[in-house]
Amino acid sequence: MVLACLDLEGVFLPEIWINVADKTGVKELRLTTRDISDYDKLMKYRLNILKEKNIKLKDIIDVINTLEPLDGAYNFLQRLKERFQVIILSDTFYQFSMPLMKKLDFPALFCHDLIVSDDDFITDYKLRIKDSKREAVIKFRELNFKTIASGDSYNDISMLKEAHKGILFCPPDNVKNEFPQFPVAYNYDVLWDEFIKAESQLS
Repeated sequence: MVLACLDLEGVFLPEIWINVADKTGVKELRLTTRDISDYDKLMKYRLNILKEKNIKLKDIIDVINTLEPLDGAYNFLQRLKERFQVIILSDTFYQFSMPLMKKLDFPALFCHDLIVSDDDFITDYKLRIKDSKREAVIKFRELNFKTIASGDSYNDISMLKEAHKGILFCPPDNVKNEFPQFPVAYNYDVLWDEFIKAESQLS
């Protein structure tokens, strides 16, 4: 059995932080893991901005509730689930992602948790484990699963390197150019073809 391990935002869902930035007018929140490779540095920056701008968890959830999966994402995910065991490995947080999981028919999701104060401010975050995407793929391999991984950002690269096969999906040019060893797909039809090609190479 081959496991398909995919990122969430940028692959199936729009980037949550970018939408929060656009809806709140706080342009500083547009930075994502496509721009900053150090996740801890990025999150501390975000938390400082939220505190400075008086943005609460509810304000972010209100934005999230307006979002829909990327065009074609739902059908691609269902197609993928018919052929592979699909696991979403994400550096988002359950408090953010769960409102959207119903729209994707509740795939298996491994991500992190936020620490929220009694007055609804996000004060910190708790990683399940450092570099969790890579560590998850390592454990899957120890269980003798073959893995194909796909993502779009810097924080996906270690997962793609650890998987038997890695595929970039709609990456920014800086990520694509830094990691030319990975095939690139810019739509779901090509991504499907890359998964099938990778599967055939693992058989």
